[in-house]
Amino acid sequence: MDDTQLLRYSRHILLDEVGVEGQEALLASHALVIGAGGLGSPVALYLGSAGVGHITVVDHDMVDETNLQRQIAHNLARVGRPKAESVREAIAAVNPDVVVTPVLLRADDALLDTLVAQADVVLDCTDNFTTRHAINRACVKHHKPLVSGAAIRMDGQLSVFDARSTDSPCYACVFPEDSGVEEALCATMGVFAPLVGIVGTMQAAEALKLLTGLGSRMTGQLLMLDGQDLAFSSIRLPRNPHCAVCGQAH
Repeated sequence: MDDTQLLRYSRHILLDEVGVEGQEALLASHALVIGAGGLGSPVALYLGSAGVGHITVVDHDMVDETNLQRQIAHNLARVGRPKAESVREAIAAVNPDVVVTPVLLRADDALLDTLVAQADVVLDCTDNFTTRHAINRACVKHHKPLVSGAAIRMDGQLSVFDARSTDSPCYACVFPEDSGVEEALCATMGVFAPLVGIVGTMQAAEALKLLTGLGSRMTGQLLMLDGQDLAFSSIRLPRNPHCAVCGQAH
């Protein structure tokens, strides 16, 4: 690190848990953020401000005025523009040293197979089960840690699935593709604005701990947030040895 970087990241370097080595690890890391909306906004901004050297942001959608209630990376001037491009500009305004690669495509199996293989950590900031399962399959295939967040109405969830660990479940162990879970979308159900900030910030924190070598104590757990009472609860998630995705992967 040069003198400018030592100053910029001084508050991280002062932490015994991070230090110079941890910050250098962040600068050399590549994070893949899938979704540039309510969760992806705080995720990308905190990863960028913390000095993750390369961030790839995947989102095929455009900024809409209804997004601005909660998607803090965007602003009125960028309404109508691609969300991934908007996030790149937002990060550059805070930390221009970070390389941000916007990918303006839908996250399908083929794209994820390529992008997940290149990343050190993957953050699922999407809002639909089809994409979540595609991300999970790619992370299991390439043995990449996955930080998964969700938020709807007044409720949030956070989990870390680490395919590098033989004890860790994958997303499909907890939410099988054939489980018949109903999709709940912000456009029809609503979402409390700060809730996505809370969950997204926690996702960023877990990713930074993974990248600095601290690891994540959230691996194999589901953290649930009741936003109305600001109450947290968690349950341990066992790996399903018969899981259709990871059952034969370990």
